[in-house]
Amino acid sequence: MNSSRLYLIVAISAATGLFGVAILGRRGKKSPEQRERERRVRLSRVGRISDGNVIDVMEAEEPESLRQSILLIYKYDVAGVTYEASQDVTHLRHFIDLYSCRLGLPASVKYDSHNPGDSIVISETWSGLHKPTPPRKPGIVSQNGAPV
Repeated sequence: MNSSRLYLIVAISAATGLFGVAILGRRGKKSPEQRERERRVRLSRVGRISDGNVIDVMEAEEPESLRQSILLIYKYDVAGVTYEASQDVTHLRHFIDLYSCRLGLPASVKYDSHNPGDSIVISETWSGLHKPTPPRKPGIVSQNGAPV
């Protein structure tokens, strides 16, 4: 076989291989939104549950994208350690009544048992936000004499 022909075959094979690697590498990249959604799905499926409290709801502006993010800030305890975390709930806002998320609102938190700092309060399929209890009106009693 001619050596120039051999070089041509090797060059074409190398170019084809590099093209294939580039296509596979580009296909495997996920956007930050896709990675966050997969994290929420994984935690809602296999995460352990702990009691927590909502601390605040903040609207933060992202200067590079000119969009507004909604952050749900919460705290929870795991094995005697208190964690304070936030979750971007911008894409989940239709699942939440943001005005009912006030300071001290009880919530269930799902966390990764291998990394307790990795947690969520809400996902597409699960919500740890508890409904706020309406304030009791003083002086109202039931027929048996117990306060209502």
